[in-house]
Amino acid sequence: MKPQPLQFSTPDDREELARAEVYGLLAQLFIAAPAADFYEQLRVAPTEAPTPGAFLESSWGTLVASARRLPLETVATEYDALFQGIGKPEVFLYGSFHLAGAINDKPLVQLRHDLRALGLERIDSAGETEDHIASLCEVMRFLIAGDDPVLGSLAAQKRFHSDHLAGWTERLCEQIAGHGRADFYRDAALFARDFFAVERQAFDLLE
Repeated sequence: MKPQPLQFSTPDDREELARAEVYGLLAQLFIAAPAADFYEQLRVAPTEAPTPGAFLESSWGTLVASARRLPLETVATEYDALFQGIGKPEVFLYGSFHLAGAINDKPLVQLRHDLRALGLERIDSAGETEDHIASLCEVMRFLIAGDDPVLGSLAAQKRFHSDHLAGWTERLCEQIAGHGRADFYRDAALFARDFFAVERQAFDLLE
């Protein structure tokens, strides 16, 4: 599920670009241990928000500081310990598990139906099912960044977010942040939690 190229210019469009980029960032953080080039970009990223005191500034700054503090090899080991492992992982990154208590359950069936309606299909080579948190973030990035005004309308974004993200992402983030072996991913999860909270509040205003 590859997103459309990003093309923004007006102030409102730049705000949408920022949202799309955060979803893309979260997808990269949780799909696998960070690639070297991505991790280096994170380590040198600015930590000051355009507006002082912005809600995400604190958790974002903490995440960047964590990347600067920890070597990539340590973060890769942490990712494997939390989300991979032999047999049952310490933390499941799949919506079906958090919504229904089991992977590959009814939420995944409904998600696949909704993805087909959007014209999206799972790539055969993909190692994760569509309800993986990273895959869902990529779909949101696609909806925000795409050039179809109906497909990517705020109403469509809200519907997808409400149906497939809002019901479990806070619980996931709290589970990661509270895990005894989480260090870098504690800070990644807290940043994700804050971002998803902003998204939920913004979508609530559409009602």
